[in-house]
Amino acid sequence: MHNSARYVIFFQYIGTHYSGAVKVPPQQLGRKMGVQDHLEEAMRRLRPLHPVSLWVSSRTDAGVHALSNSAHFDLQRTNDKPPFTEDVLVEALNFHLRAEQIRVTRALRVPDHFHARFRARSRTYVYRLALGVAHRSLLPLTEGNLCWNLHDKKLDVGAMREAAALLVGTQDFSSFRAVNADIHLKSPVKTLDEAGVQPGSSFVHAHFHREIPFWELTFTSRSFLYKQVRRMTGALVAVGRGQLSVGQLQELLEARDSLAYPQGLAAPAHGLFLTRVDYADSDLQLSQGVSSGNSED
Repeated sequence: MHNSARYVIFFQYIGTHYSGAVKVPPQQLGRKMGVQDHLEEAMRRLRPLHPVSLWVSSRTDAGVHALSNSAHFDLQRTNDKPPFTEDVLVEALNFHLRAEQIRVTRALRVPDHFHARFRARSRTYVYRLALGVAHRSLLPLTEGNLCWNLHDKKLDVGAMREAAALLVGTQDFSSFRAVNADIHLKSPVKTLDEAGVQPGSSFVHAHFHREIPFWELTFTSRSFLYKQVRRMTGALVAVGRGQLSVGQLQELLEARDSLAYPQGLAAPAHGLFLTRVDYADSDLQLSQGVSSGNSED
């Protein structure tokens, strides 16, 4: 039908109150809902001709945040109304999401063959660390669930960077994935394009009564294994604390065994942000002659 359109949306959320990015299975209803549940409910309120299902690009865990996740969906309006314009779609979805810590930042009309998950060229995660903070209650209000507070006043950043360099490239990351139902279905070989350690800052650093050192760990890859980023972060922080040597991290990587990863070492979910999902411009462009929509309601 001429009034059916495929869109990709980019959206952000504070993950504290959600079970993760994707929807909660029916048998688990009663727990926290997923971000996808709320997005699909907002779309239901747009009164489409058929129920709308999202294909989310990145399955972030419970408590993990996103500055830019993405998803695609098909939407057909009733009564042969033309497709929503991109700006109107963003505004309408955010109106229905106003009670949630979820916001749609951008919408694009895309070709019918576009797939948000499989067309993604890379995903970037940033993990935020706050140093010298004994308890989360001592953080600024804006940081409470948005970083990992460490008692340590300093970390050996040089050793962390040396260890991070060992993770870059194409290799078997079995030691850095957590066990889940898909463990035998997905290859543990991934290509990590970036693993960096850089200074960061508090969101309110200019307005807080004391200086809190922040560091950010950045990881970029086309895809990641289950809890891979949190386990890599935990290992790098252990190197920075002197709990693991650079050589021991290399031995852990070479073990290629998820059970070799030290228990309790993984970083908590609340410091992790999905910051980018990148696509080729050509994958996002409609063919000439296809309108991006002209409806204003």
